[in-house]
Amino acid sequence: MTTPGPTSDKNEKPVKPSGGLQPAKIPGAEYGSDVITDLLKALDVEYIAFNPGASFSPLHDSIVNYGGNKKPEVVLCCHEGVAVDIARGYNLVASKPMLAIVHNLVGLLQANMAIFNAWVDRAPVLVLGATGPLTIENRRPWIDWIHTSIDQGNVVRNFVKWDNQAVSVTGAIESILRGYKISNTEPKGPVYVCLDHAIQMSKLDKQDNLPDLTAVNRYALPPSFHPAPDDIKKAAELLVAAKHPVVMADNLGRKPKAFEALIKLAETMALPVLDTLGKFSFPTNHPLQLTGAKEELLEKTDLVLALDVFDLELSTKYVNISTPVKYFPETAKIIDISLRNAAMKSWAEDYGRLQPIDLDITADTSFAIPTLTAACLEILAEQPEKQKQIQNRFDTLQQMHDTIRAGWKQDAEKATKPDSVSRECLATEVWNAIKDEDFVVVNNTTSFDPKKLWDLSKHYQYYVGGGGGGIGFGIGWAIGVALANRPLNRLCIDIQPDGDLLYTSRGRWTAAHQQIPLLVIMYNNRSYFSTEAHQERIAERRGRPVANKGIGTTIVEPTVDFAKHAESYNIYGQGPIENPESLRTALKNAIAYIKETKKPALIDVVITMV
Repeated sequence: MTTPGPTSDKNEKPVKPSGGLQPAKIPGAEYGSDVITDLLKALDVEYIAFNPGASFSPLHDSIVNYGGNKKPEVVLCCHEGVAVDIARGYNLVASKPMLAIVHNLVGLLQANMAIFNAWVDRAPVLVLGATGPLTIENRRPWIDWIHTSIDQGNVVRNFVKWDNQAVSVTGAIESILRGYKISNTEPKGPVYVCLDHAIQMSKLDKQDNLPDLTAVNRYALPPSFHPAPDDIKKAAELLVAAKHPVVMADNLGRKPKAFEALIKLAETMALPVLDTLGKFSFPTNHPLQLTGAKEELLEKTDLVLALDVFDLELSTKYVNISTPVKYFPETAKIIDISLRNAAMKSWAEDYGRLQPIDLDITADTSFAIPTLTAACLEILAEQPEKQKQIQNRFDTLQQMHDTIRAGWKQDAEKATKPDSVSRECLATEVWNAIKDEDFVVVNNTTSFDPKKLWDLSKHYQYYVGGGGGGIGFGIGWAIGVALANRPLNRLCIDIQPDGDLLYTSRGRWTAAHQQIPLLVIMYNNRSYFSTEAHQERIAERRGRPVANKGIGTTIVEPTVDFAKHAESYNIYGQGPIENPESLRTALKNAIAYIKETKKPALIDVVITMV
């Protein structure tokens, strides 16, 4: 293969093109897919997840044989959605990138839900795709025709930041570099790059103008959005003047600098902090953590400071998705600091209803929060009388926090019975088993909120990401987050809902094969319980038999033995467990096993729902 490039004579050296990637020969590379492998190494890609397919078999060969299956190392998955979920979870934790590859049109269709989850989660993942020969004379009958799309990116274009289909080796390198930059630039999100089979197979010529991969650092990520100084000054003035300010925060735990900066801001101004959408942005044991007093605080607030809030309507007008706040003052001002407006699509209306905002600041909270704290301190230095008001507010909020936490603990004690495992019992027993460990919650079900009873004080301790709410993402996401935490020897805990795992149970094979040290605790209520609750409400409203709510929702007859299922993948399994004493023993044994073997373990816990 010869990549076109301007030359004055065939005996002269190729002339470097003006602009773009500069030509240079990569020693040892023989095929287009070898050069792509060199690029992945230059980007320091640690792992690459895929379910194998013929469309990218040349790249597969290059990664394994030419690249030695090291940086990147193949993570074999039994479903494309699991591959994308693993890469998504890994990328949000690790300092090195992980990619996913999906096979042709059918693999991309299989990965659709996982890519959509990544989009809604604003999570970075570069998905490489491949297509059979676009030139019809090179296609095999039937199979290359049914799997070929003239515009493959159209399948996911409505929920990725960018997509491209490369038709040359140089184009592939440039597309991957551009895609990596776009995916990891705030606001982050998924990107899809499709590689034609022909360019992977192409034999390189000595005169080819190939990219200089030693200059990858010249394609570094751009700096994130810094706030305008005047906007920060206005925000500080509003915050200092407010009598009952409230902070709403969404997922700051994924930004270490923002997480620590919010603690300082909250303490400086005595601000109650409310986590939104079940995410983690503030230490659970901090006296200013007041998520449990959301309605009470919002009913009297005069200022809401929203930080990276995904859905302003839900956060400010609702206690949860089905319970509106009784009263939200019309005079309350809202300061919104986020990058939400920089990542929207017309097709996926995932942004919620438009809300009135008094001060809209498009900025990365990692930079905005520290500057806002500094601006508040500057104002307070000139208003010493405010210090006493702030201290009084802090004392009041601390008392509220202590009362709420004590109430949750009492509720958990009341809900604990010797012959069954309730949600509260599970939270208590798991906390007692892990509280002295360096742990990370890598997945969770919305039916279970350990933050009420656990002391989460570090930004990395609760890495939960539901994305678009699609069922089946949990095990892949958990494996990805645990894989990134493996070098740190942290105990990774997947509170795994049963219905979700049944969608992608094959993910456990990857966990076993890659020897992922992961504690999977089955939250097994033997039901799609959220839907079961909906069916109960509908039946009550219509005066129909509530007893039929389990038809089409409960996972019984037969019940699933998740422990035996885990053992079939050579994963340590215990259960089903139906009482606190057995749970206590099972947790102790499973944690000891993971510490000793560095392999996954599963505990099947049957949850009694009230």
